[in-house]
Amino acid sequence: MRKIRIALLHLLPIAGDIKYNQNLIEKAVKQASEKNVDWVITPELATSGLQFTHIIGTDWIKQQPDKWMTHFYNIVGSLKTTVFIGCADKSKQDNKLYNSVFVINEKGELIGKQKKIARVDNWSASGEVIEPIDLGYIKVGVLICADSYTKNIADTLLTKGAEILVAPSSWGPGLHGPNGEWEHRSIDTGLPIFVCNRTGEDTTVSFWEAESLVIKNGKRLLSHKSAQSAILMFDWNLDDMNLISSNFEIIYVD
Repeated sequence: MRKIRIALLHLLPIAGDIKYNQNLIEKAVKQASEKNVDWVITPELATSGLQFTHIIGTDWIKQQPDKWMTHFYNIVGSLKTTVFIGCADKSKQDNKLYNSVFVINEKGELIGKQKKIARVDNWSASGEVIEPIDLGYIKVGVLICADSYTKNIADTLLTKGAEILVAPSSWGPGLHGPNGEWEHRSIDTGLPIFVCNRTGEDTTVSFWEAESLVIKNGKRLLSHKSAQSAILMFDWNLDDMNLISSNFEIIYVD
């Protein structure tokens, strides 16, 4: 049996406090690695929070890897795990800004990046390329938050060989909150989907009731919400694509 252990970082970032969020991510990734996880997944825009522009603008966004991301690559390599991290990015070609997820392998190497396609803010450009990330032993499709809203992106990832979907998100309940989109994407594609959401609140969005989830065939197998940062760990069978764990193993992050 090919078993992997996955950690969802259900974090409480502070919008615009880059240093605080970077330190929180580092701490949580290190704690997760102590439990021998194979993958660590962060929420969408984990380094900045969702609504940061009115606080710090966008001038801080650099082409990646910047100084901190290079440092983080080294941390990930030393911990021998694979990390999916949500972070703003600047294009080298035209200086456009993107809401991105970077995938760093156990050697501390960038092996893939997905730019958010379904733009819902006023600072980022829409990504154009939809490709699963090849980890060498499995292909993973990345749906960044609203990229799960319709079936188009998930279907494209499936067509291109994705075997699992991960959804780094900052999507709280409310007027435009999630309403079965992740479940429908798992039904549409037949693929399991691991949703890494967050807690806390930004200026106009509350995440206190937001859930991180493990979903297969439209069914929520595991779910979690909390008022503080938490590491949610579970075991997954890659051979039959089934959940091994009966519950999340949870570590709360101070």
